[in-house]
Amino acid sequence: MAEWLVEEGIGETRSLLIDGDEVLAARLQWPGELAAGTLHTARLTHKAGGAKRGTVTLEDGREALVDHLPREATEGLTGQVRITRASIAERGRLKLPQARWTSGEADEVPCIKGTSTRRFETGAWEEVWHAASSGSIAFDGGEILCAVTPGMTVIDIDGTLPPRDLALAAVPAIAKALRWFDMGGNIGIDFPTLEAKADRRAVDDALAKALVDWPHERTAMNGFGLVQIVARLEGPSLLHRFAHHRVAMCARYAVRMAERAEGNGRLALLTVHPALRAKIKPDWIDQLARHTGREVRIEANPALALEAPQAQIVAQ
Repeated sequence: MAEWLVEEGIGETRSLLIDGDEVLAARLQWPGELAAGTLHTARLTHKAGGAKRGTVTLEDGREALVDHLPREATEGLTGQVRITRASIAERGRLKLPQARWTSGEADEVPCIKGTSTRRFETGAWEEVWHAASSGSIAFDGGEILCAVTPGMTVIDIDGTLPPRDLALAAVPAIAKALRWFDMGGNIGIDFPTLEAKADRRAVDDALAKALVDWPHERTAMNGFGLVQIVARLEGPSLLHRFAHHRVAMCARYAVRMAERAEGNGRLALLTVHPALRAKIKPDWIDQLARHTGREVRIEANPALALEAPQAQIVAQ
């Protein structure tokens, strides 16, 4: 039976849905983020007359967009809101979190409750992380390429197979990417153009079967090969994080590598690109030293890629 496992890491919390030795889905959260499903006390700071939407200020001073306001609600009213979507960075702006005015548990938004684990099996998180970093997943005969835009996440399909075969072969990789990268919102899939309606129907049927347990709405493929998917968006996908916070993502990955390094010695040596060295917080280093029981030293090497830190245990 599939189970969510949660790895409480330094600077982030990682979740994987595991079935046996197969990773089915992934999620990621950073400390301080307003997670979907959490309750907060808030004060209504802006509301147009008669509107059911407005802006609230949370107890920590952050703002959120709110809906489902009582018609009689006025500015200054204090109550509880439940976060429905975390804030999301976009090019040149930060979209405020979204919330729902609530009076109780009936308005609850589902959130993941998993089993805590000290560490995932070797390679499980790494495979998802590198796939999200490149925005691609290969399959026999081609690959899918994922890109984040302000309006939607776009999935393109490339390969050498005939168009119908390529489209059908891409479906399992698309289904994997949607879950691995924690995608939501508007998603456009650019399949190869298929002239025959029967071929387009075959791809629609295959996609429906692959996504039968993944909540969404979907259009049929049009004559240009485009399929649009709309799914619940609760926060930034892994693709969004890499698009707008790549250095921060890589810095956390480097610390994780140092935490998992094995060997005999009292010194954990982490070598990273200089941009990562500047992003690794002092308290992360302190936590790393406590978790490993070793002194931690970080060195910079401009020849290393952001995504390729090196960690080793050495004698002092």
